Amino acid sequence: MDRNKVTVPDLARMKAAGERITMVTAYDWTFARLLDEAGVDVLLVGDSLGMVVQGHDTTLPVTLDEMIYHTRMVARGRRRALVVGDLPFGSYQASPQQGVESAVRLVKEGGAECVKLEGGVAMTRTIEAIAAIDVPVMGHVGLTPQSVHRMGGHRVQGRRRGHGPGGRERLVEDAKAVEAAGACAVVLEAMPLDLAAEITAMLAIPTIGIGAGAHCDGQVLVSHDLLGLSAWVPRFGKRYADLGSEVTRAARTFVAEVRAGTFPTEAHAYRPAASAG
Repeated sequence: MDRNKVTVPDLARMKAAGERITMVTAYDWTFARLLDEAGVDVLLVGDSLGMVVQGHDTTLPVTLDEMIYHTRMVARGRRRALVVGDLPFGSYQASPQQGVESAVRLVKEGGAECVKLEGGVAMTRTIEAIAAIDVPVMGHVGLTPQSVHRMGGHRVQGRRRGHGPGGRERLVEDAKAVEAAGACAVVLEAMPLDLAAEITAMLAIPTIGIGAGAHCDGQVLVSHDLLGLSAWVPRFGKRYADLGSEVTRAARTFVAEVRAGTFPTEAHAYRPAASAG
């Protein structure tokens, strides 16, 4: 194993040292290899693949078997980065035992080194059960995409005060509960930056923000947003390249050359076999 391999204890060390953690989603071998070479610390095999790879409107249709398949590809493509696999909707909500069984499969069959699940206070028993078998767990509070129907869409959480779902005090309770249950880190999604800063300061485990401001211990982006492969980028995202336009340009050029008969040329063909004798 690469001596510079990122491990779960490294995340805690990075928070203590004030080193920012970088996390990007990956769904296959090619992008895992490229992102790993770029120095990304954590590769998240997110159930966001349901939207950016499969074309669904939500993450809800993604199955555990699909997550295992994509995680396996990502695990093969990286050398240094920590691989975190999402537990998809329906694979852990029924009971802590279901969560344990799904987590074991994601590690054993998919090669995940840590699993991520959504939810705070309500998921503490499941986090405890998974952590008890020495499978690292990353929490996820704030905007939890698997709760899209309850939230009425992908809406910013924590703007109003209160202990009810989506309330500011409830998000603090959720984050503290995730840590107390044994999570090694927690994603904070789509919440006011001052709330994310407050949570980050009170937790001993690292926070990784997405739409939660600059005061988290790390940041995560969906790779398709980062690379300009998405049809649109959310407010909290940033395009660091415009690969979508480049893919279209290259494909159009290919189509034009084939139709014009300028591709392939002799340089792209094999020579005839030498005649016998």
